[in-house]
Amino acid sequence: MSVVMPRVMTRGVVFIHSTPTALCPHIAWALEGVLDTRVSLDWVPQPAQPGTMRTEFSWTGEAGTGALIASAMRGWDGLRYEVVEEASRGSDGMRWTHTPALGIHQARLSANGDVVVNEDRLRTLLEASAGSAATLVAELDRALGAAWDAELEQFRHAGEGAPPTWLHKVG
Repeated sequence: MSVVMPRVMTRGVVFIHSTPTALCPHIAWALEGVLDTRVSLDWVPQPAQPGTMRTEFSWTGEAGTGALIASAMRGWDGLRYEVVEEASRGSDGMRWTHTPALGIHQARLSANGDVVVNEDRLRTLLEASAGSAATLVAELDRALGAAWDAELEQFRHAGEGAPPTWLHKVG
């Protein structure tokens, strides 16, 4: 007799901060492929990078869907995005950020949205720093995704005034 595990559902948001116009339909198709449903995206020009577009999209799916979405868009030329997945029963919240220059970064999130670095990773960073404060700071910045945040910040602010995307507690 096989045991069927209940599906753990969660919610999340995809922020496309900037993309060449030609990628817009491909992004919609990628989301539809992962979510197995029709997706309608409202594209607007991205003032931080003329000639590109931006959009936000809320989704609902099984825990782990955020990773599938982030992977489906990884590596496309000129695409800057964030995928956020809320915490769900048995799973931490997660955020994936991608920029053309830096590639993809994955981070766990606390309930208030702060990036969380677990104790084993912290011990590894301390060990790798070999007592160098500068090395430790650089490694902590990398673990926290500071370079990704710095590169995306101007694109995030360019979206101010756009309709807000609200996340809701699941379960």
